[in-house]
Amino acid sequence: MAAWAAVAVLCAPAAFAQEAAGGDRGAMSVQFGIGEHYGRAGLNYETPALWQTSLGSGWGRLTLVGEFGIAYWRADGNRTDKDAWQVSATPLLRWWPGASQRFYAEAGIGATFFSTTRFANKTISTAFQFGDHLGVGYRISADKEIGVRFSHFSNAGIKRPNPGLNLVQLKYKQRF
Repeated sequence: MAAWAAVAVLCAPAAFAQEAAGGDRGAMSVQFGIGEHYGRAGLNYETPALWQTSLGSGWGRLTLVGEFGIAYWRADGNRTDKDAWQVSATPLLRWWPGASQRFYAEAGIGATFFSTTRFANKTISTAFQFGDHLGVGYRISADKEIGVRFSHFSNAGIKRPNPGLNLVQLKYKQRF
């Protein structure tokens, strides 16, 4: 329940972002990823830009968005603890280089909660984990984007063991 309250509080600025960001719109995305011995499928809501600035002299612009998601993880093979659910809230800083602003690079660190502390023969010790993300993407049209992202989930040493979960994800995003 506390996680959903935190998501609601973090979403509140989005109500005011439309005008501030020059008409930017929210989006939904699907992500599919693979890791060492597991896969992940996620559905995310992305806020309109919460902040943006032009970098001038052909360097493009920076935007800050919020990404809120739910995901299902599945371990492969004979691994124990095969299933896990995850909810997350992540601020993402995105750089749109150049004049066309079709390509972007993104980075973010956010909070995430897993439904279990045992998954894919690993003990992750805490349901709370940090999610670190680095990605690149391409705007196909005003409403559609594709991207690839590397993500690392760990508890940053809050409790041991802390093996972390790493994966590469493909993303398709649709603005509305």
